[in-house]
Amino acid sequence: MKIVIAPDSFKDSLSAQAVADAIALGLADVWPDAQLIKCPMADGGEGTIESVLAACSGQLRRASVRGPLGAAVDAAWGWLPDSHTAIIEMAEASGLQLVPTGQRDACVSTTFGTGELIRQAMDAGAQRVILAIGGSATNDGGAGAMQALGVKLRDAQDQELPPGGLALAQLARIDLSELDPRLAQVRFDIAADVDNPLCGRHGASAIFGPQKGATPQQVEQLDSALGHFAQHCAGVLGKDVRDEPGSGAAGGLGFAAKAFLGAQFKAGVEVVADLVGLAEAVIEADLVITGEGRFDAQTLRGKTPFGVARIARHQRVPVIVLAGTLGENYQALYKHGIDAAFALASGPMTLEQACAEAPRLLRERATDIARVWRLATRNT
Repeated sequence: MKIVIAPDSFKDSLSAQAVADAIALGLADVWPDAQLIKCPMADGGEGTIESVLAACSGQLRRASVRGPLGAAVDAAWGWLPDSHTAIIEMAEASGLQLVPTGQRDACVSTTFGTGELIRQAMDAGAQRVILAIGGSATNDGGAGAMQALGVKLRDAQDQELPPGGLALAQLARIDLSELDPRLAQVRFDIAADVDNPLCGRHGASAIFGPQKGATPQQVEQLDSALGHFAQHCAGVLGKDVRDEPGSGAAGGLGFAAKAFLGAQFKAGVEVVADLVGLAEAVIEADLVITGEGRFDAQTLRGKTPFGVARIARHQRVPVIVLAGTLGENYQALYKHGIDAAFALASGPMTLEQACAEAPRLLRERATDIARVWRLATRNT
């Protein structure tokens, strides 16, 4: 019996590795001799570094960088020395979780610290940078990150622009003379599940600005400022990527990564699956178990269980989901390679209880699945 265990983390409860460990314990209670292959997963958001390093024996590194509102933050990033690959979660440096709710300000927050992490990676000898861009606190079009990498953004008085997306309305000139030349030798891959353009009613400011503290008036101002920035970038770079899918990701960091770094966009779960070797692990497997905190129709937008199911489907391997909760229309995933889904709770309990007892609940549900599976195979 060969079983691949490839869950995402359960937010505010367990890491993907801890989820996989608990599921493995439950399966081993029934199948002590089974081959259990643990592939902790992520979809490009929080937990991406941890999942990849757990599977690839990489190194966790840290750096003090500028946070979204300017104060220094301690940010982690991952390093795979064998392939000279850096894994950077922009949320570590520029994430919404770094800013208390009452202090969120989409007008002045900056991605500068993310650019500093990219520079750290190049200092280490990175030939490839995987940039996971979920969970940003920013709406600056990636301008701050580019400033950290040597781009000069000048106003009409030839002064450097202050941080934030709103200041881009004053942009008069872009100077690339000090852009770090090492960038041209690095492959950039963006792990994201957001396909919004930079501007407009589906753009970064309109869709994501309010959750980052922007008022309706500020949303309009920010959208205009990002458009102004994009126009100047097109003039300097000779290409306009503002309307390409993903340019609105992470408050426009996707735009800057495409325009200045030539970044290629991929679904986050596909990037992680490739790094951890999930497709190879699934070959000749009897069963795949995946999971996430909330499993619902939104999972179709590229979250971990959807990506895992697509890979398993190529090998005709059945897939079972274990989730903290089953949300509205989760059954839609049954058309996309998911064979069954189960919630963890065995009875009424609060969210706090479910989070605290997640290891036990995961182990018990995994045992239940194994027992039913064993019974079904006996009768065939």
